[in-house]
Amino acid sequence: NRSILDQSWFEFRRQLDYKTQWQGGFLVAVPAQNTSRTCPCCGHVAKENRQTQANFECVECGYTENADVVGAMNVLARGRAIVQA
Repeated sequence: NRSILDQSWFEFRRQLDYKTQWQGGFLVAVPAQNTSRTCPCCGHVAKENRQTQANFECVECGYTENADVVGAMNVLARGRAIVQA
């Protein structure tokens, strides 16, 4: 059931926020949309950038990297943009 799944993610995020604040930090939630399809070098967004589950190759600039690393880089960049705004 979708509402049950949404509730467990809400609880996870709530706990993560609480624990982060307890340690003196803060949690920044970023939209996950297209984080694995966006090139961290040139910003080009396309589903063709992900030909396989594991590999990322930008069809615009040719940048290649592990897809999980690219997703993490994009999440970090979005988080930094929110904090600096």
